[in-house]
Amino acid sequence: MKETKMQTYTTLLRHIKQRVAQGQQRAIYSANEEMLRMYWDIGEMLIGSQMADGWGQKTLERLSVDLKNDFPKIKGFSVRNMQFMMQFYEEYNKELTLPKCNTPEITKLPISQLNKNTNMDKYPIAQSSISQLPTCNFELPVKHLSWTHNLVLIQKVKDIRARYWYMIQCIKSNWRVDYLKEVIARDDYGKHGALANNFAETLPSNEAHEVSSMLKDPYIFDMLTFTEEYNERDVEIGLVKHVEQFLVEMGAGFGFMGRQYHIEVSGDDYYIDLLMYNAFMHRYLVVELKNTDFKPEYIGKLNFYCSAVDDILCREGDNRTIGLLLCKTKDKVKAEYALRDIIKPIGISDYELGQVLPNDFRGSLPTIEEIESEFGDSDKVVEEV
Repeated sequence: MKETKMQTYTTLLRHIKQRVAQGQQRAIYSANEEMLRMYWDIGEMLIGSQMADGWGQKTLERLSVDLKNDFPKIKGFSVRNMQFMMQFYEEYNKELTLPKCNTPEITKLPISQLNKNTNMDKYPIAQSSISQLPTCNFELPVKHLSWTHNLVLIQKVKDIRARYWYMIQCIKSNWRVDYLKEVIARDDYGKHGALANNFAETLPSNEAHEVSSMLKDPYIFDMLTFTEEYNERDVEIGLVKHVEQFLVEMGAGFGFMGRQYHIEVSGDDYYIDLLMYNAFMHRYLVVELKNTDFKPEYIGKLNFYCSAVDDILCREGDNRTIGLLLCKTKDKVKAEYALRDIIKPIGISDYELGQVLPNDFRGSLPTIEEIESEFGDSDKVVEEV
């Protein structure tokens, strides 16, 4: 009886803690949304006043001093941040979901569902579908991102379709601001959906979009540098050694199952270069690494591995296994021919390794202090919450 009461109490405590956490999360969302609305309203007032009276920098400086004095506990009234508020107003309409534009409004996408404990994999975001949208007037999840995330996207991503994609990834994968800056700098949006694949022919359309949004071309393994000749086994070992960075590069939801993963088929042993599992897509990913340009014969082996994993490892609830071939380079025409009649879903992508700098070149690089001194505060964005 005591054990039953203890179990009941433990369950009750867990449910209460979950409800408290949910309440805290909703309070954060609500406070963030109100702050963004306030910043938008202030931006509107500043621009309206400036257009009417033609004031300049000194008025902002005076406003900054007075507002800080009147509201000493509230951050965000620096001159620079008020300039950001004006920019914020100029970017979005008052609902904070649509960018300002003169083109007709299209059907809204279900962004408003993103903060309601939604199963995110119901909303696959693929470049193939995003690229078909008009350049503006589709819903953006502005209210679901922090002020700093929004500022980075406004300043660094002018293509509204790309901005939308980065916003979705921030929400799905909980990207920090520094990581968002990094993926923008390396153009992750441009890479997603670019790999050669047969997903449209081998998967239902919603799954094809989902898989395309998760994979990219090329993959950048800049944590690996080799001063001498290397082969694919060296790359495998290096990726396992730097598995945390490897998983970050692979994207949200991927877990590492093993290197040279052993499977047995009809009494013979086979070894998969890298086996992964994606918790969002509920499917295995078989990765084959090649230290050469793409060759059509590589596809047959990968197709074989995908079939074996489907039969040997997949359980109830798992979706079809995906194959990913990583080569140094590929000819897209050859890749498309090789994939044309393959029944397993397979993608072909390039990968790039880090470059080793010569010692004399390393010595000529500026230090962090020199870079900061050169740019000053011009590229800094401060979190104001």
